[in-house]
Order: sequence, then C-alpha cells, then structure tokens
Amino acid sequence: MNIKIINKSNHDLPHYETSASAGMDLRANLDEAITLKPLGRAIIPTGLFIELPVGIEAQVRSRSGLAAKKGITVLNAPGTIDADYRGEIGVILVNLSSEDFVIENGERIAQMVVAKHERAEWNLVDSLSETARGEGGFGSTGVK
Repeated sequence: MNIKIINKSNHDLPHYETSASAGMDLRANLDEAITLKPLGRAIIPTGLFIELPVGIEAQVRSRSGLAAKKGITVLNAPGTIDADYRGEIGVILVNLSSEDFVIENGERIAQMVVAKHERAEWNLVDSLSETARGEGGFGSTGVK
C-alpha cells in the first residue's frame, strides 16, 4: 500500500526493522531534549504528516523495550490516526517510572501500525442472542 507522507524532520522515514515487523518506529523530532518527570506526560512531535486512504488507520503504540525497561508508554495506546487527519503525528508519552526520562532528538519513541478497519452500522434491537458467557466480564473467566 502506498501512503503519501511529508517528512519535516531530519530523520529517515519510518520503516520496518525486520521482514515480519508489524510496526514502524516513530522518532522524536526535537530542537532540544525533553525531560519527562515521573508521571509526567508530553506530546512529542515527529515531523511526519501522512495521508491515509479511507478505510485505513495508523495506530501509535508503545515500544516494548521502552515500556519494560524504562516505564515509558504511549498514554492513549493505541493512539489512532484517522484517514482525514492532516496534522503532524504527535506521540503522547507518559513516564510511569520513578525516575526522570530524557527524550533526545531522533530517539525511537513509539511504533506505528497501519491497519484496515471497518465502519459499523447499528441495528437497534430489543434483545441479543444468548451465550455461555452471558454478561460475565472483568475477570469472570478467572486467572488460571
């Protein structure tokens, strides 16, 4: 799939790191480093602008290494970029650790997955079909 992109950063375009990767890393586009304090959050610019086809979305997700090792995650994960959005891609990062985290220009801060999606049409009814699970949720199936 071809996607139009404008790159106002000094970094390479996002790309797949391996032949089986689902996501492409997004890099911070900063004039100076940003320090995220514990429980702090910030929108980190990428310098990227995209034009997605209708029926396609881009999902912005946390990088597993940053989350596991540093406690840095995408706050609204996954963040959604809609096909009609034309602004700069910004990544909402939050620091869930107890230590400051410094974000440098060019640092890989998140990953972006491009995916198809469906549009729902509601069918208003008075009842739903029965299942074995029924209304069970929020841990109703146990932990083991």
